[in-house]
Amino acid sequence: MSRRTGEQTRALLLRAGMQMLLERGVSAGVQHIRLQDVLRRTGLTTGAAYRLWADQSDYHRDLAVAMVRMRVIGSADVMRSTVEQLAASGASGEELVRGAALAHVRSANLDSEDPTDLLDAQSFRVALALRTTADTWPELTEASHQRHRESIDAFAVLYQEVIDAYGMRLRAGLTIEDFAEAMAALAEGYAIRALERLEHPTFTLSGEDGLPQGDWTLLGLTVRALVASFMVPREDADPDAPVRLPVWS
Repeated sequence: MSRRTGEQTRALLLRAGMQMLLERGVSAGVQHIRLQDVLRRTGLTTGAAYRLWADQSDYHRDLAVAMVRMRVIGSADVMRSTVEQLAASGASGEELVRGAALAHVRSANLDSEDPTDLLDAQSFRVALALRTTADTWPELTEASHQRHRESIDAFAVLYQEVIDAYGMRLRAGLTIEDFAEAMAALAEGYAIRALERLEHPTFTLSGEDGLPQGDWTLLGLTVRALVASFMVPREDADPDAPVRLPVWS
């Protein structure tokens, strides 16, 4: 059996550390992942690790960077699946906003029976917690910026497809990237609230005073208002089309 290369050993130890982070959750933090425990899990010796990292702090830095870069399923792909299901069911724009926001809230709270969904949500939560400490190491700052940029690019494509399908356009002076940045700030902010175990507010609304009707999350209402601020109907859109994003003046 051929011996592992240094790069293969490094990847193995980082994968084991990431698995431990996912098992323990965001409260662990990379500082609580002891290199000795990682070595014990992988069956490797101390010498194998210290040929790669000068000390445990160096390992923690690379573990944090690897965790921020990790993907199970891209968040935009998860949201795309939700949006496509809602659109295929003939959901109105208002129903789309409400349903997609509810899906995000449930994901942030790890409220799913699908193991893949749970793994992706846990990965997102751990990476988000690490990104809040991005100034710890320059490498972590760079990885956080890269993940943010990739996420904005992916969501910008998804949001553009949605507003095209629902007969909308962005208001003059605003771009789809601006909308994606605002949405990211909202989604990540509410996800941090979930990490703090703060209950997400929900409302049962009557449809009066300019508000929608039915059960809504606070995130859904906030996205609803954001859509109104950023978008208007396209001039060539069919005003009687059954699928339209809502607009409120």
